Amino acid sequence: MKAVLDTCVIYPTVMREMLLGAAKLGHFTPVWSARILEEWARAARKIGPDGEAQARAEIALTRSNWPNAIQPPALGLEQRLWLPDTADIHVLATAVASSADVIVTVNAKDFPKNILAEEGVERRDPDAFLLGFFLDDADGITEIAVNVLSEANRLSGAHWTMRALMKKARLPRLGKALSN
Repeated sequence: MKAVLDTCVIYPTVMREMLLGAAKLGHFTPVWSARILEEWARAARKIGPDGEAQARAEIALTRSNWPNAIQPPALGLEQRLWLPDTADIHVLATAVASSADVIVTVNAKDFPKNILAEEGVERRDPDAFLLGFFLDDADGITEIAVNVLSEANRLSGAHWTMRALMKKARLPRLGKALSN
């Protein structure tokens, strides 16, 4: 299964690490565009003066780990597509051009399921997407989550619980499943 990862699911670190960890296990093939990665870099400016530089380093690492994930824009495709927020048309165009099965996003209102269905694409929120993988591969997803939790605790100097970290990362159902 190919999945386009929208900026809103790759910019938050915990969510990105969980998604890409699931991809490394072979649960799906990630796809994005150069524009999606650029949006990630620009969004990181909000965390402070070093945010964009850190994001660009993470983007370079992500690109090297997933060299085939970049989908170049298809000429003329964006002009024929429509979404409620025109700034998101490039995400749908990336999905169509790559023959992706799904767009993973938290922006449900910007990606109406009926419009996506016309293009043969489904919309999934990252929590449900990852929970599905957990149900099929609890050991693999748990291992990823334990590593993400350990790194979050190390970097923050805090002591996160699994459930609290996943809830903060907008993955509450996955966090509950991991904590049971």
